[in-house]
Amino acid sequence: MKIAISLDSACDLTKELIEKYDFKTLPFGVNLGDRFIYDGEIPVLEIFEWADKNKTLPKTNAINEDAFNEHFSNLLKTYDAVIHFSISSEISSACNNAISSSKNFINVYVVDSLSLSTGISLLAIYAKKLTETIKDAKKIVEMVEKRVPAIQASFIVERLDYLHRGGRCSAIALLGANILKIRPKIEVVDGKLCNTNKFRGKMEKCIGDYCQSVLKKYNTPDKSVIFLTHSHAEESMINSAREVLKGYGFENVYETTAGCTISSHCGKNTLGILYLNDGETL
Repeated sequence: MKIAISLDSACDLTKELIEKYDFKTLPFGVNLGDRFIYDGEIPVLEIFEWADKNKTLPKTNAINEDAFNEHFSNLLKTYDAVIHFSISSEISSACNNAISSSKNFINVYVVDSLSLSTGISLLAIYAKKLTETIKDAKKIVEMVEKRVPAIQASFIVERLDYLHRGGRCSAIALLGANILKIRPKIEVVDGKLCNTNKFRGKMEKCIGDYCQSVLKKYNTPDKSVIFLTHSHAEESMINSAREVLKGYGFENVYETTAGCTISSHCGKNTLGILYLNDGETL
């Protein structure tokens, strides 16, 4: 059985990694005021420029059922089955739209990642590896879903104004954070975004502290792959994270830049490390 592995554009993968794993992707839509674009059509830095100029966030549009119908139909012309990995159903309606669409087909399966960004991609990479030896799509889905609770997906945020504009931060908290240089840790818990910690000071130091605290708390990582995903973070910040990761023996450290969908909600210089915390190897 020839199985296609599909993801939505919230997976934040580079073109090189999409090609390496032969993933099939479908883009979210983004509204910049009256202007509509698909995720990936413009550089992410334009998103930040627009948001800063207009003092508001772009509006992201979930992939609708019709788009999924077309996507799955096209894939089934050359594949026997499709396994689609979606951003958390607690964050976007895209997941439920994909599930509704899948019911129109035979051998189309949707996995609710209960995650976002490259947390989605971790599951997709595992599924792709499984297709090398297992030709039963349903069996692969069952194995992948067992690892959903193991996803460690979190980020440290430099700017709280994006969270404020998105209704996740009060004006008082925003003012206090700016004065005290507080950098919150945003973690995906049960599919939802939660503020689970905070760091204070320069971002380079905070990023190092964040990485160490995550790896200490979630200390049984699958060391085959870890993602270092950021929204155009400064090179010094990326190096601070890499310096921490260097001593943990990860076989593959993939650096990726968040796309328009994720970046629209977090702002520039957000950085996260994402891995499976179940000690298995792919």
